[in-house]
Amino acid sequence: MTKERLYLFDTTLRDGAQTAGVEFSVEDKITITKLLDNLGVDYIEGGYPGANVVDTEFFEKDRTKNATFTAFGMTKRAGRSVENDPGVQGLLNSAAKAICFVAKAWDKQIEMAMGISQAENIEAIQSSVEATLSAQKECIVDCEHFFDGYKSNPDYAISCAKAAYDAGARWVVLCDTNGGTMPDEIDAIVTHVQQSVPGSHLGIHVHNDTEQAVANTLAAVRAGVRHVQGTLNGIGERCGNANMISLIPTFALKKPFCDELEIGVGQKELEGLTSLSRQFDELLNRAPARQAPYVGATAFATKAGIHASAILKDPSSYEHIDPALVGNERNVMVSQQAGKSNLLTVLERVGLKVEKDDPRLDQLLRKVKEREARGYSYDGADASFALLARRTFGQLPEFFRVESFRTSVERRYNANGDLITMSEAIVKIEVNGEMLMSVAEGNGPVNALDLAMRKDLGKYSDRIDDLELVDFKVRILNGGTGAVTRVLVESRDNTGERWFTVGVSPNIIDASFEALYESVTYKLMKTES
Repeated sequence: MTKERLYLFDTTLRDGAQTAGVEFSVEDKITITKLLDNLGVDYIEGGYPGANVVDTEFFEKDRTKNATFTAFGMTKRAGRSVENDPGVQGLLNSAAKAICFVAKAWDKQIEMAMGISQAENIEAIQSSVEATLSAQKECIVDCEHFFDGYKSNPDYAISCAKAAYDAGARWVVLCDTNGGTMPDEIDAIVTHVQQSVPGSHLGIHVHNDTEQAVANTLAAVRAGVRHVQGTLNGIGERCGNANMISLIPTFALKKPFCDELEIGVGQKELEGLTSLSRQFDELLNRAPARQAPYVGATAFATKAGIHASAILKDPSSYEHIDPALVGNERNVMVSQQAGKSNLLTVLERVGLKVEKDDPRLDQLLRKVKEREARGYSYDGADASFALLARRTFGQLPEFFRVESFRTSVERRYNANGDLITMSEAIVKIEVNGEMLMSVAEGNGPVNALDLAMRKDLGKYSDRIDDLELVDFKVRILNGGTGAVTRVLVESRDNTGERWFTVGVSPNIIDASFEALYESVTYKLMKTES
């Protein structure tokens, strides 16, 4: 039986960016794009070039290797030609390979919010699609408020979708913008729409306001759509969007989807799903949801008693899939069973080939569990894990040893009478038996420490010339003035590689220094010949 292709469209960087409390920098977007590109999604919607400085810079060049790099924007304004619409021209001139236009499909919204006629709206859709195709870019049209529009005026809502399809749009996406449509309604409406637009050109985009975004997406796919939009961990405006982290394993592992459909995410990428989900949460500087389906820390956890006993005899008695398929692990709390197979996979990813009966594997597993109990998290700190593993296996040289460090912060008036705050750091380092001391001023104590530590590393100094700290995130792990703090540092160098290191301490400066030290050590390790 030939499987039909189901296309995955990730809108984390655009729709997900509307999440309350979430702001993506250009560097954040580059990092997340790489995660998605390696995962195997078909489209990555990066934002709205021209709408803000971050998105405009992000779309200066193509950021993907595998997925179709996609820009989002509005159809042309009524009363203007495409050539005289700066918004559309910004999309056409961007580095995007595809453009996803948002077009109203609800008659009430068109007349009330936009103040134009229904005919003008149809013309704007057609002209925008035709201009995109003339620019040799793929065109996608999101029919916003489609399901509410269908309930208000089904003929007009469908005419919007058909106008996009007839003009040449590759995908016409039906959007449940308010998130209030029920699965049975989704099924019935999608089935009806296919009398005008074939399912091979239909997509679905739903919000989670009734906790049914995943269910509604699955209903639409069962009804015939072959393009699915969602976000990592379900982030998005209000209650979020359809959760791509839940949808992907459902499509890959659950019948009838896995029997009838094929997605671009392979088995290896599926096994990295838990790690990717948690790494994304670390980038957002928030704790992963422990009860998240498939990837949560308790998704396959069972307390002592009859359930635990049954699982030890037959895991399928209380597990709907083997957790290893998505990179998660079984956790029978009475025995804290370890995930050796997961550990071996991660070790291979960081370049360490280890036999499963190597006794040092148990030692590493104990260290990881002990450190994570203290607040460390290695899902989002791949470089720190690589260093911990190599230390455990005796494969990490001691490039330099930190003898001591000290920071000070002074608030004073300068010669011009302006109130300024100055930070100074002193770091003593031993390199090859030689004691080196460096002093630096910086924009805050952490920046001063970073500059001082890298100021003089003796014979290693030239090997860190291109090391750059990209991002710095702090999370308080418990309350009170003596709270334990976790610091995550993102670094990069001229090779284009990015890596993350972590530090944990009740003292934020100490935690920051640990993460900085790990970053420099990782850079030296990867340049070791």
